[in-house]
This record gives sequence, C-alpha cells and structure tokens, in this order.
Amino acid sequence: MTTYIIGHIKPDLDAVVSALAVAEFRNLRGDIDNPVAVIADPFNPETEFVFKKFGATPPRLITATDIKTEDKIVLVDHNEVDQRLNNLPQDQITGIVDHHKFNINLNHPIKITALPIGSTTTIVFLKFKQYNLTINQDLAKLMLCAVLSDTVGLKSGTTTDKDRSAVTDLSKIAGITDIDGLTLEIFKAKSNISSLTPEQIVKNDYKILEFSKKTFIGQIETVEQGEVIDKRKDELLKAMAVVKEKEGVALIFLAISDILKINTKLLLLGKDETEVAQKAFGGQAVNNVLDIGPKLSRKKDISPAIEKAVA
Repeated sequence: MTTYIIGHIKPDLDAVVSALAVAEFRNLRGDIDNPVAVIADPFNPETEFVFKKFGATPPRLITATDIKTEDKIVLVDHNEVDQRLNNLPQDQITGIVDHHKFNINLNHPIKITALPIGSTTTIVFLKFKQYNLTINQDLAKLMLCAVLSDTVGLKSGTTTDKDRSAVTDLSKIAGITDIDGLTLEIFKAKSNISSLTPEQIVKNDYKILEFSKKTFIGQIETVEQGEVIDKRKDELLKAMAVVKEKEGVALIFLAISDILKINTKLLLLGKDETEVAQKAFGGQAVNNVLDIGPKLSRKKDISPAIEKAVA
C-alpha cells in the first residue's frame, strides 16, 4: 500500500515542494503507510530551475492508472475537482493540506489541514515545528524557494508573519544568507517563457474555478510585463480562444503580473470578459487589456473580485 502525496495539475513550485515536505513529515511521524510524493504534470521552468540549482531529485510523474485500489491519496495545495489529477479516485482521498478556498464534496470524512497564509509549504513547515521534527538541509532549500515563490518574495497580499518567519528559519537551516539574490533568481526563472508556445503560456499556471459561470484564470508572473503584452498579446489572445473552447469554460482571463513593479494587467479575450473585469476592478479596458493595479495574488486579489462580478 502506498499513500500518494500529490499537488494540482500543472503544478507550481509550492505544489511540488509541499508534496515532498508532507511525505517527509509523514515519514518521520510514521503515521501513514508508505508516503510518496508524486506530481500530476511535468515541471514548469521555475520548478525545473530550482531542482537543478540544488541537485534535487524530482518526484515521480503518475497517472490515475498507477493508483491501486488499496492505495491512499493526500492532496496538497488544492482541493477542487478541476484541479486534481484526471480520473483520480476521490474515494481514496484521506487528507488535504491547502491554503486555498475550499470547494469539496466527498462521501467520507478526511483530515484537513488548512490555513489562510501565503504558501502550502509554510503550513507544512509549521507542522515540522509543532512536532519538533528536523528538516534536512536539502529539503529546507526547496521549501525556502517554494515559500518565496508562492508569496512573490513575501510581497503578495496573502503573505503573513508565519510566512516571513518560515523564510527566516528555513534560510538558516538551508545555509542561505542572500535571500534577495535567491528571490531574484527565482523571479527570472519564473519569467522565462521564451521557450513556451502561446497555449503553454496561457496554461503554465492556471485555475479553473466553479463560479456561477465556469471561469479560467491563468497567470504569468514576469519581470518583463510590457514586453509580454507588446510582443505577444495577439498570439496569446488566439491561444486563449483555443483554451476556452478546449476547457469548456464560460470565461477566460490571463493575468500578467509584474513581480518587481507589483502590478497586474488582465488580458481579456472578448466582450464578456471585459464587462466582468471592468465590473470587478473598475477602470476601462484598452485593446483587450485592463490595468488592475498593485495586485499580485490570484487567490486573494483577483479571483474573489471576478467571482463577485460574475455572480
């Protein structure tokens, strides 16, 4: 029997590392059967960079067919059906560790660990601390990067004192003193979309949310916001139309966030998206682009406003 610890589809760094951290925590605690961290999709460029930088071994990529009937599943960094591994057997889910809004309906009770903080990895860090368990240096390096990534260098609106304390403690364990330098490296890796097709960019980091209208919200975190919009807007809009049809969503938005200037511009496919975005954030869209100001967090700053406007 195996307990698979798995993040959401199209995993970001936090989803991958929090799975590894939960597996290590549970292994040290010895309270679940054979915890193994796995991933639902291949790495994005940022995650690949971090794992190569520190010589870390990636979790195994699996499909639902790899999960046997006797196995168990713990979800990390997500909970909604649309964000899970395709055909994942929900009756085998035994736990969730997450920092997002919950929208679940299971037929059995499970263990849920959730906190409204900046990173799922921070939640796992707090569990290590609660039980006085040691985080090894290699894992601490990855956890540090995951917290910095998901909190956008501790600048996101979701960042809490718990995230800041986690960065301080993890940096000591990891032996890393130049946090600003590491954050900039992560930002540059996250911004590197040059090798991606327009459709891959749209789907590089996204959530499909069950609002009153099914809504796709993608996000690009970059240090070259102007260049992305000026040079790639037309091809991204075409890709958004393709993704909208493929995913069967009613609305699609692409947030292009400048992680140094702390600003987000929404790329809007059509009239419906434009009306919703203007209602949600105010202002007037120009050529399919709406500047929504100093907002970086999809979870806290963007999705709730869109949900309210859609409703």
